[in-house]
Amino acid sequence: MIAKYLLPLIALGMIIFAVSFLLHSQQPIPQLPPPIEPARNPFPSTVAGSGMVEPETENIAVGSPVAGVVVGVNAKVGQRVKIGDPLFRLDDLQLKAELDIRKAMLADAQSQLDKLLAMPRPEELPQSEARVRETQADNENMQQQLTRAERLVGTGAMTEEEIIDRKQQAIQAFERCNRAVADFNLLKAGAWEPDKRVAQTAVDHAKAQIEQTQTDLDRLVIRALVDGEVLQVNVRPGEFVGAPANQALVVLGSTKQLHVRADIDEYDIPRFITDAPARATLKGHANTFFPLKFVRVEPYVVPKKSLTGDNTERVDTRVLQVIYAIDTQGKQLFVGQQVDVFIDAGAVTVNGEAVTETTR
Repeated sequence: MIAKYLLPLIALGMIIFAVSFLLHSQQPIPQLPPPIEPARNPFPSTVAGSGMVEPETENIAVGSPVAGVVVGVNAKVGQRVKIGDPLFRLDDLQLKAELDIRKAMLADAQSQLDKLLAMPRPEELPQSEARVRETQADNENMQQQLTRAERLVGTGAMTEEEIIDRKQQAIQAFERCNRAVADFNLLKAGAWEPDKRVAQTAVDHAKAQIEQTQTDLDRLVIRALVDGEVLQVNVRPGEFVGAPANQALVVLGSTKQLHVRADIDEYDIPRFITDAPARATLKGHANTFFPLKFVRVEPYVVPKKSLTGDNTERVDTRVLQVIYAIDTQGKQLFVGQQVDVFIDAGAVTVNGEAVTETTR
C-alpha cells in the first residue's frame, strides 16, 4: 500500500524539481565588472603601443674596467649621486705596494740627477787646484834640470844616457802638468750635458710610472660619470667581479625627467605622427592619463622584446621605438614601470593647435 502511493509522489517531486531548475537556469547571468579595468582610448583614431618608463639618460649599467675583489660598496639604492662620487671599490693592496716601489725608484733617479746638477763639489776644487800647482812646480823643476844638463854636454860631466833620461823626465813632468790642468777644467765644468739629460729622462720615466700606478689605483674606485639616482646595486663586498662583468653591477639614471620608450608596431608606423598629441596610462588605472611630449625617434626598427629570452624563439614582430617625456603630474612613477601609450593618428599640432587629418 505504501509503495503504491510512494513511487508516484517521488516521481511528482522530481518533475517539480526539474521544472523549477529549468525556470531558474533561464535567468540572465549578471555581468560583473572586470577585475582590472582595461585601458581606454582617448582619441578617435589612435596608434597604440606598450611603453616602459626609463630615466632621461636611459639605464646606465656601470661595470668595472678591471677584474678584482670588491672591498667596499658606497652606492645605495635610491641614493642620488653626482659626477665623481664613488660607487664601489676593488682591492688595491698590490698596487699600493707597487706604488711604494716606484716612489723609491723615483727618489733614486732624482738623487742621481741632483748629484750631476750639483757638480762640481766645492770640496773637490781646492784639491784639484793643489794638484795643478804641484805638477807645475814639478814641471818647472824638471825643465831646469834639463837645461843644466844640456850645458854640461860638452864638458863630459854627464853621459849622453843621463841627458836622454833628463829629457824624458822633463817630458813626463810636462804631460803630468797638462793632465792635471785638464782634470781641473773638467771638474770645474761640472757634469756632462748628455749625462744630465739621461738622468732627467730616468726621473721623468719614474714619474710616469708613478702616475700610471696612481691611475690604476684610481680605476679601482668606480665612480659615477653622470648626475643621477642609483636604481639598482648588484654587487657586495667580497665578491669577485670580472672585466667585463657578467651583469650590471650598478644601474644609474637621471630621474629628474622621466621618459617613456614606446614600441610602435611596424604595421602602425605609416600612421604614426611624430608631433601628434600622446597620452600614457598606467596598468590597472585606465582613468589616469599622463601627457607625453615627443623627444625623438630611434630610426632603427628592432625586434619586439616582450619575449621569454629563449634562444629558440623566432621574432615575427618588429617595432619602432619612440621616446616621450612624461609629465608625472606630481605622482610617483618608477623606472621600469609599464604603461599603455596612445598617440593621436588623426591630428597633428601646428602652432599649438590640433589640425585634423581631414583639414590637412
